[in-house]
Amino acid sequence: MAGGKERVRVGGRELTLTNLDKVMYPATGTTKADVIAYYAAVAPVLIPAARNRPATRKRWVHGVGTEAQPGEMFFQKNLDDSAPGWVPRAAITHKSNTNYYPLVNDPATLTWLAQIASLEIHVPQWTVDSHGSALPPDRLVLDLDPGEGAGLPECVEVAKLARTILQDVGLEPVPVTSGSKGIHLYAVLKGTQTSDEVSAFARELARALEADHPDLAVSDMKKTLRTGKVLVDWSQNNAAKTTIVPYSLRGRLHPTVAAPRTWRELSSPSLKHLDYEEVMRRVAAGKDPFAPVSAGTIHASPEPPKTAGSRGGGHADPRLTKYRSLRDQGKTPEPFTAEEHHAAKANGLPGQAGKEIFVIQEHHASRLHYDFRLEHEGVLVSWALPKGVPESGDKNHLAVQTEDHPMDYADFEGDIPKGEYGAGSVSIWDKGVYELEKWVNGTEVIATLTGGEGGGLGGSKRFALIHTGKGQGEESQWLIHLMDRVPGARKSPGSTKVPAGAKGPAGPARTAASRPAAPRRDTLQEDPAPMLASAGTPADLHGSDWLFELKWDGIRALVVADGDRIRLLSRNGNDMSASYPEFTDRSCWPPQDFIADGEIIAVGPSGTPDFGLLQGRMKLTRPGDVKRARAAIPVRMMLFDLLADGGDDLRRLSLRKRRERLADFFKPADCPVELSETLDDRVEHILESARELGLEGVMAKRADSRYVSGQRTHTWIKLKIEKTQEVVVGGWRAGRGDRSNTVGSLLVGIPEGKALRYVGRVGSGFSMGELEELRKKMEGLARKTSPFDDVPSADAADARWVNPALVGEVTFGEWTGSGKLRHPVWRGWRLDKEPAEVVMESPQL
Repeated sequence: MAGGKERVRVGGRELTLTNLDKVMYPATGTTKADVIAYYAAVAPVLIPAARNRPATRKRWVHGVGTEAQPGEMFFQKNLDDSAPGWVPRAAITHKSNTNYYPLVNDPATLTWLAQIASLEIHVPQWTVDSHGSALPPDRLVLDLDPGEGAGLPECVEVAKLARTILQDVGLEPVPVTSGSKGIHLYAVLKGTQTSDEVSAFARELARALEADHPDLAVSDMKKTLRTGKVLVDWSQNNAAKTTIVPYSLRGRLHPTVAAPRTWRELSSPSLKHLDYEEVMRRVAAGKDPFAPVSAGTIHASPEPPKTAGSRGGGHADPRLTKYRSLRDQGKTPEPFTAEEHHAAKANGLPGQAGKEIFVIQEHHASRLHYDFRLEHEGVLVSWALPKGVPESGDKNHLAVQTEDHPMDYADFEGDIPKGEYGAGSVSIWDKGVYELEKWVNGTEVIATLTGGEGGGLGGSKRFALIHTGKGQGEESQWLIHLMDRVPGARKSPGSTKVPAGAKGPAGPARTAASRPAAPRRDTLQEDPAPMLASAGTPADLHGSDWLFELKWDGIRALVVADGDRIRLLSRNGNDMSASYPEFTDRSCWPPQDFIADGEIIAVGPSGTPDFGLLQGRMKLTRPGDVKRARAAIPVRMMLFDLLADGGDDLRRLSLRKRRERLADFFKPADCPVELSETLDDRVEHILESARELGLEGVMAKRADSRYVSGQRTHTWIKLKIEKTQEVVVGGWRAGRGDRSNTVGSLLVGIPEGKALRYVGRVGSGFSMGELEELRKKMEGLARKTSPFDDVPSADAADARWVNPALVGEVTFGEWTGSGKLRHPVWRGWRLDKEPAEVVMESPQL
């Protein structure tokens, strides 16, 4: 893997790998390409150890640095908006917010994590099920951490003592040299206890070791008590804690690895931590001491009998507990195992090799319904469809999630006896394989199903399953939506958006997917919110038909015409008509009612849009002020979309069709309004032209995208030449010297849930007049406490805090490893946006 950039295909997914020559470990010269190659080599053993466990990441975007100048580390839980949609993820609700964690379930996801410099991957001791719910912990972990004056030999002594105790209760631990200082011990659990119960047991074990060997082991984390001893850290069994996953790299000066070992290796006097090259050689030789833990099969006591639905003979798969509890194996012919399915996979039967299957069964129970089942992580995740499979995209059907089923249920046809759960006849309506596009446990699934010859689907169909927000786990309510277009097809343009009435990751959906094909005049009685774009790169545009426009550096405006009046609405719904009267002349526009979308811009002396110049118009509302400003700062509007025309709601049409309607709708008049043209060229060439013209960037919009009001989507992508970021002002520091009576810098942040994450200070880009006005504005918003959750003491020392009510925009060089803006420069206020709307715009790598 040479050079600085490469396009690769991993597990059926295409990724762009960049900065491959970047040195991540200066002490050894280990590059990003080496890191990616390492994770590709250990994927077969790391993924089973991490599967279905929400992953937090430690990222060293610019490398680990040196002993004299360590690199900055960025700790990340939530997925960025720029994360590929195919990355499997789980939504975990915390006290104040919901985070979307990646699940390291496939090689493509692992490669993507390496690409964004996630050197360390940490996971909890529990997994999530297909409903997005946390299962009881299936592992116990002890972190043996040597204090000052102790090392690996002392950790080995404690590990052997702990092993004896664990064996006495039927557990056989597997050691992992952590790659940092100590040793981790893992033991398989049966998944019958809570995290609190496991933590309590681990704590008592640690205390027992301390009581029996006070000169060697300690259970208290106080550093003063740990000199010459080994801390038996039991706390990582807490449900909120994570441990570095076996086979993960370490972000230390040398590329060491959390490496699983054998007990024989631990007895060697030459025991040391292993680096990534040594671990690659071990994996290539077929060594994986952690395999029994990943499979959940290792116990010191005799293994329990193989039970129905077990994962390879260790303990019963907890995901099938509900299925088994509802059925009597002696009375129903329904299958209880996955043996036939596994045999089909192993033998490479047609349609099985390397692909996941689906089955849709017609179920004549007390009421006829259809059972929709998708293979996912070794079980059939199932939904009941009371009204069957939707036959068109005009109407969504209810889907009630039911218990997970064993894999062999995919072949089941027969009669369930009267009096048994689900009594009635079951037949296969269609069965085949599917290609997964997106799976967020308990929230959203998008997949293309390819049925069998003569099956009910009649070929390939693309479906979205979206949780409505009602219920959790089994019996939760979803909607199933038939999408209009299978990826790669060139007909029937459609949408990949959330069905009407559903709730997706971004909140309540507002798409018109479920409205009838002939829209009614009353569908737009309320003013819609504009559709929002996501930040991205040209690599995100692969595999779809895209339309390109120049990105206009101004403010968004919806033009709403009803009766004899024209209104201009900002992105947050404020009426801007008084500020821009040149656009409210009814004679400039077609006579019918309509809603159009566009951007208001001010053209600077260079002939390009100037956002700073537009600031002089954004604040004005009094007629006299506006009249004077119109002469000094003329503005134009660039139209790019049409939401409604003559009472017809056009939002469910494809963008290509809406653009056709827009071209027919708007005829140039003697008004400062024009169409934003679509550009027919390669995106790389368009970006280069935009750069030469000094423009902000390019908008890429999927030709089949529908207009999804109020949602930020990945079917509209902004490709920025210069990095910009909207920020919320939460404080300020006084200036020095000539600026001692004004603001020296603003302290800014980005909302994360209910918190405001501090991202740095900005002190350049202001005129003296702006700074004097700014101080008055800041003093009017004063508060006593910081609105941020994590301001460094050096920045907070002389800061004055304000209510986080104002939004501005900055340009910047890049993100630092700790998640701060590097070299930010003020661009201006965003009066059209609320603080809650601010999101991280630019990818951090």
